[in-house]
Formats: sequence, C-alpha cells, structure tokens
Amino acid sequence: MRSGRRIVMTLAFYPRGGSAQVVRYLGEALRERGDDVMVCCGSLGAPGVASHAATFFGDLDVAALDFTQAVEWFEEGRDPMAAPVPIHPSFEDRPGVPDRVFASLDDDEYLRQVDVWRSLLESVEEPDLYHVHHLTHVNDAIAAVSDRPVVVHLHGTEMKMLAEIRAGGADRWEHAAEWDRRLVRAANRAERLMVISPTDRDLAVDLLGVDPSTVEIVPNGVDVGRFAPLDLPRSERLEQWRRWLVDDPRGWDESGRPGTIRYTESEIDRRFVDPATGEMLPVLLFVGRFLGFKRVPLLIRAYAAMREVLGSHAPPLVIWGGYPGEWEGEHPHAVAESLGVEGVFFAGWRGHEDLAVGFNCADVFVAPSVDEPFGQVYLEAMACGLPVIATDSGGPTSFVNTDPERPNGWRVTPDDEAALTDAMAGAVSDPAVRFERGRHARRMIEQEYDWRQIAGRVDRIYGDVLTEHRR
Repeated sequence: MRSGRRIVMTLAFYPRGGSAQVVRYLGEALRERGDDVMVCCGSLGAPGVASHAATFFGDLDVAALDFTQAVEWFEEGRDPMAAPVPIHPSFEDRPGVPDRVFASLDDDEYLRQVDVWRSLLESVEEPDLYHVHHLTHVNDAIAAVSDRPVVVHLHGTEMKMLAEIRAGGADRWEHAAEWDRRLVRAANRAERLMVISPTDRDLAVDLLGVDPSTVEIVPNGVDVGRFAPLDLPRSERLEQWRRWLVDDPRGWDESGRPGTIRYTESEIDRRFVDPATGEMLPVLLFVGRFLGFKRVPLLIRAYAAMREVLGSHAPPLVIWGGYPGEWEGEHPHAVAESLGVEGVFFAGWRGHEDLAVGFNCADVFVAPSVDEPFGQVYLEAMACGLPVIATDSGGPTSFVNTDPERPNGWRVTPDDEAALTDAMAGAVSDPAVRFERGRHARRMIEQEYDWRQIAGRVDRIYGDVLTEHRR
C-alpha cells in the first residue's frame, strides 16, 4: 500500500555510526513504499566526504546544519558550542573532541542548540509526522514549531547516558539533572517510542517512565542486496586486503591521522596465507568505533592468547573502523604494540560499499561488546554469510543463537577473555561449523531483517499514530 505520507526524519548529529545508517536505509525503504521522506540532520565537511549529509544520504531529500565552522573553531582553540552553528553534543564523554557530552551543556548552550534546530525545521515543509532519531534538544525544537505527532526512535546511546547520570554522572557533569529531565519529558510527549530490542524496551520503561503500551520493538534491518554472500575467489580476497592495508592504508595511531599505520605486501602474504598449504587463512574481522563498551583492547588481548595456542596456523585479526581520532580508554593499536602481538591489522574507517566486500573477504565476525544497544554491524556481517562471535549481553542476544536448532554464531560471557579466546580458536579451526553457522545466519536475515519488511512495520506504526492523532 502506498501511503503518500510526508515524513520528516531528524538526526541531531552529522552522519557517523549506526543511527545514520538506519536513517539512510529506513528512509530509502519508506520512500520505495510511497512515503515522502525528508532528512533534517547535521553535516560536516565538503561534498564527497562521508560525513557530508547530502553525500551520505544520497537520493534522499536533505536539509542540514553545517558543523564545519564549529569544528574549525575547536581546532583554533575556540568554543565550538559558541559558533554560529554550534556543534552537536554527544551522549559519550570523550576528552579532546568538539562534541562535548550533553550533560555538560548549560541552559544557554541548550537554548542555542534548540534555536538553530528551530530555524532548520521552519525552513522545510511541515510533515504529517516527525520521526526523531534519538532523544535530544531536537525534540524540544519540534515542540516549539509544530503540533504534528512525533515518533521517537531510541538507539540505546541516550539511555546509556541516562543510566550513567543516575549512577553518579550527576556528580561528574554539572548540568546532568537538567538533561535528564529534558529527555524524560521529550520521551513522554512522543506518541510512540521505537526501540531496537526487548532489552531496550525494558530500559526505556524503567529509565524514561513511559507507558509500556507506547513502546514498539522495531529491530534495525539490513540491505540484503548490498550485504550478501559473494563467494569471492582466494586471489580477489587477498588483493582486496592488499588494497585496504597496503595501497590505501587508513589505520591510525594515537595521532588520530588516517594512514599512520601502514603495512607491506610481505606482511599480508605472511599473515593471510598458510605457509604449509598456500591457502588463505580464515580472517577474523571486527568492525566498529573504538568506544569503551566495544571492548577492542580485550579483543586484542584474547587474540594474542589465541595466537599462542594456534602458533603458525593462527589467522589474522582485522580491526576495521575506529572513527579517526576518536577512542575511549586504551588505544587498540597501543595495546597491540605493548603486547608485541603479530597478525593484528588496522584497516581504518571506510564506507559501507567497502564494508560489504570486506565481510566477504573475512570468515568470522567478532565483536565482544558489552551491552551493545543493538548491533547493526552484526546483522550486516550475518547477511554476508558470516557467523558471529558476540557476548551474552545487549542487542545481539535477540538474534545470535536464538534458535538452538540453527546456531548462527557463538555467544560468550561478557569480559571473559579466556572464553573469547576459546570461541575464536574454535571458530577458525572448524571450517564446516563456520560454513553451517554462516548459512543459518544469512537465512535468518533474509526471513526477519530485510529493510523492506522493517519499513512495512514502521509504516503501520505511522498509520496507527496518525489515526490516533486525528481522533
């Protein structure tokens, strides 16, 4: 059914991370169903770079706030929150970055954020419904300009910040209590809240005090055409790793500059190819940002222990991602250097087009995140036929090994280095099990997580909300 509804989707941030991918894929799928979708968001940099909104969102209509000047102010030692268009705040508290944590912004800084968003929203045609990604100051800007119904899409990071505030963050962040109240008020004003897992539904009810009947579980989807098994030959897989790691290196050390970590062709040949058989070794792949809950240092330590067990038959571990200059706690490359572990390769931050091929050049996806809000990248890996190694926490518990008859990966105890080592060693040592679990993974994605199916569920929620609003 083609609804012809006008939807304005908002994202307070410039494109980066999983929520921006959700906006893009869901927006495209809704447009295919006949909805008129406009994206209002932040943007950073010139056309052609991944953080530039119109570039990132492709064919979707976009109206954006340009944060480029604010970042330049930060680099000059000026306050990026005082720029004509202030940089967005963040749900994470990270040193040395322009986007300070929300809970550190005072009332005047909050009002400036609301004002620039009011101007942006007033510049576009009023929609039938607002679909707001995350709880932020944008919710208050919408309330100031329109009485149209609002659906809030929670991605988990806002609830992590609220949990931190209530666990002692109010002592660490001067304005934490005000932001707690703002986000709770915004959540309770919304006609519906969408959450991406049963775990987040419970968190939303607990932290935000919302009526459980207003919370809908809508998992993120996958573009099953873009993320699909390609059955690449050995030569092409090896050539791709040479391209990403030797010809176009983007790995970065504590300087934060892409390309500061570089490799040679001989290193690729030595670590990716079995010296005894000449065949490619199975590749372990991590994809994600270097945030604390991702546990990348733990992964590298567990990998070092696995190498001691497997010796010359140990496969490589590729660390793909890490937004340039952004990390929490130990820098993963510094951990690898301190351990003197060989076989760890840093590919840097790359686009989604490369990522689909990257999954097809790997054999196991491993991400030992603790309380991962959802885990979009796990689903994309599974869509490419990779079995995944995850922890018994957060979003992945809703799709990894949920069917005892059709396991699609391995789940280990959170923060258990020995269990993670054993899971990786077992996964790379048994190709038959890897293949079977990868096949189960792809089948589950096709049946339950195609973006077209997800868009249909979202459209039905829109219809219910608009019907209630008219009443």
